[in-house]
Amino acid sequence: MEIRTFAETDRAELRELFGRAGEGAPSASLWGHEESEAAIYLDPYMDLEPDSLFIAVVDGALVGYLTGCLDSSKFPSDSERVEKAVRKYRLVFRPGPAAFFARGMVDMVWAAVRREPTAGSIDDARWPAHLHINVEPRARGTGAADGLMKRWLDRLRETGSPGCHLQTLVENTRAVRFFERMGFAKHGPTPLVPGMRHDGKRLHQQTMVWSP
Repeated sequence: MEIRTFAETDRAELRELFGRAGEGAPSASLWGHEESEAAIYLDPYMDLEPDSLFIAVVDGALVGYLTGCLDSSKFPSDSERVEKAVRKYRLVFRPGPAAFFARGMVDMVWAAVRREPTAGSIDDARWPAHLHINVEPRARGTGAADGLMKRWLDRLRETGSPGCHLQTLVENTRAVRFFERMGFAKHGPTPLVPGMRHDGKRLHQQTMVWSP
């Protein structure tokens, strides 16, 4: 197992890995259009902060990755990246994404009627860094995820970061337990994530934070 920093020569293989990493998890896919999802959750990190992107390699093949950002305030927000992808790929005219957005609107109305919050980003100077991590199914339990997280936490300490946050799903109990083992703690409410479903059920956002 090798954990190393992303290199430009990894781009094509990492893009392929993006399509299969996370399979089986509640957050495996947003709306079923891989290219636009990569434009939100992978491409910006390769382009804007490659020094905070780490990959796990087994027998010469990529099996996992962690995209990190040291200062979220200097990085395009989730909403900005989503809006850009929606326009670029004309997602409202594609059946899968269109259904996702329609469900999202229904969920937002449902939450508003009940005066319940919906998922959103976190903006807190105590935890300015953030991360996303994915490991393909065959590499789970091999230490790949642990290695990626340890490399990222080392980078946070080396750069003097005051803290890091991430957002996963309440229903992804395996991920929550993993992040707790890595030193993260649950933080804040667990609002509905509009549009997302797993086995036909609504999903809820779980914010977690880490401090050195």
